[in-house]
Amino acid sequence: MQTCASSSLRHVSRGALPRLRSSQRRWAQVHDIRFVTTHRNPDAIQEKYQTKLEHKARQEGHQSVSSLKKAYREKISELRQSATTPTPTPQNAQRPPSPQPPRHATDSRSSDSSQPKTGIKPLSSYLDLGKIQTLPEKEIEVLWRLRHASDPSSLCATIPLDTYNRISKTAQQHPQFILPLPRQTDSQATDSQTANTAADIHFLQWAFHPPASPSALNTHTSTVLFTHLASYKLHGAYAQPHTTLTHHLDLADSHGIVLLRGQVVPDRGVSVEEGRWLVMCLQRFYDFEVQGGQNKGKLLKSFSEGRGGEDGFKVEALMEEAEKLG
Repeated sequence: MQTCASSSLRHVSRGALPRLRSSQRRWAQVHDIRFVTTHRNPDAIQEKYQTKLEHKARQEGHQSVSSLKKAYREKISELRQSATTPTPTPQNAQRPPSPQPPRHATDSRSSDSSQPKTGIKPLSSYLDLGKIQTLPEKEIEVLWRLRHASDPSSLCATIPLDTYNRISKTAQQHPQFILPLPRQTDSQATDSQTANTAADIHFLQWAFHPPASPSALNTHTSTVLFTHLASYKLHGAYAQPHTTLTHHLDLADSHGIVLLRGQVVPDRGVSVEEGRWLVMCLQRFYDFEVQGGQNKGKLLKSFSEGRGGEDGFKVEALMEEAEKLG
């Protein structure tokens, strides 16, 4: 039954569609609207306004409407001619001067364009570089610490250029790494080693930017962002860092030092002391050649290569190396 019904439906549909299409073609009409125009009878318009035209003719002293038309015919032709004739413009006409921007605005734009737009404050926004060029290294270090004494969430340090060069060389090879931050547990365990096994893992990432005032040794400005590893896994590049570091090389040529400025963001789960510990831990791992730890270099390499297994990266080995820093 289903086969008969389906075949009959196909027969009906095939037979009905051609008749429907033929009826549509028979009654279909196409109108080109470009040829549809309206022709008005001028006599009908004059009859509509005949009373007003006669009243206007009597007001102006004309005997009939025809004499009124003759009187206005010349005036109408003059108005049409003036409307269609283009108005000549003098060749020596001067254009109005274009408004010029203020001088200080132009100067500020040119000065801004000359500086790299990295979003990083240059060292000149914290210190008067012209005045400190003649000061010895010890006095610059004291001034740098005093500059940040009023900000309880800031971090600062003066790094020898040789030490920074070793760290930055390692950072260019391994721009990403993780560091453990030991946490004291709330357990009542009497064994101190058992109580100190808990730790939070933090993700760090280096970046190198053009310097504000390049020179022979001031080739870049580097930054480090510390983020909770759990937050980075969840949000990726949009994760909010809790600690930031900036290395300024403006005094590398004259004094052979690099000024570090850091900031611990409040209410993001890390205290200033913990941020300072992460900075110290970073220096120990990235300056492993002098700090005496080949295991740190192996951990950096295995993490960058993503190797696992027996010879790969292990969090337990990372924890062991971090505990040696305490």
